[in-house]
Amino acid sequence: MDNYIFGKNSVEFVTVGVEFCAFMERTTEMTQEEFTSTCVKLLPLLYLKGTLLPEGEEDSEYFDTPEQFVTEEYYEFLRRNIEHILGDKDAYLQVQSSDMQYSDLPIAASVAEDLADLYQVIKDCVSAYRTENEECMRAALTICREDFKTYWGAKLLSALGPLHRICFDTESDDIYECECGHHHHHTHDEENFYQHRQSDWYADEEDADRWL
Repeated sequence: MDNYIFGKNSVEFVTVGVEFCAFMERTTEMTQEEFTSTCVKLLPLLYLKGTLLPEGEEDSEYFDTPEQFVTEEYYEFLRRNIEHILGDKDAYLQVQSSDMQYSDLPIAASVAEDLADLYQVIKDCVSAYRTENEECMRAALTICREDFKTYWGAKLLSALGPLHRICFDTESDDIYECECGHHHHHTHDEENFYQHRQSDWYADEEDADRWL
């Protein structure tokens, strides 16, 4: 048995990959809540399994490019489905990107596009396993592992942030109770937690020592 393609970490990665692809293929049946709730659980697991993929002896440059199983038509179909689910929450500003070196402004990005890109990579890999051709499987797994480092790992993390905010509604107003017993509205788009604390401090100098 080939321990590279059939080893524990490889098989577990493919297993999670199959689950991820099956989930993406059911997007037409989901509400926004169902979609985001599952994404914030499944994506971290997929990322974890990506970090555990084994290093092979072969260099992917020596492989023939494996067959691509995701068509442009299906890619666009999936992207549009996700975009429809998320609505106006699909777009986000990407502030940590290699493209930022060419711009002083955040880069506009799309969760739907990130997830469709991710699906394309993972689907091609797990579909290669279904061929039961070990040479094809080895090439697909190696390329997927290398692409994780340079491409889809970062895509996954970029999409996870906006999905977390949507799932847990962290962009809405929160109410918190400070130590002096007063209730304050906290809006994430306005001031951060420290600024609220600082305002309370200056407003009530008698209690300043409690913030130290």
